[in-house]
Amino acid sequence: MTPREAVVTVLRAADEPLHWTVVQDRALRQGLIDPFEIRDVRRAVLGALRELVADGTVRTTATGVYALGGSAPDTSAAD
Repeated sequence: MTPREAVVTVLRAADEPLHWTVVQDRALRQGLIDPFEIRDVRRAVLGALRELVADGTVRTTATGVYALGGSAPDTSAAD
């Protein structure tokens, strides 16, 4: 799973906006991001959030706090 997919998965499961550190923590605890595969998890999560905000999938609600926007892709579909 890519960091983008992990971020969307965590935010989709949340019932409220989350601070980026909570998004990162939940992604790590749920095994969505492997810290042995991704060397700089912080950079990967923040980069994914930045990209997702830019394309409208995620929106900021306060400094460092994020929620799903209106066009979140469905990551639950099996390939």
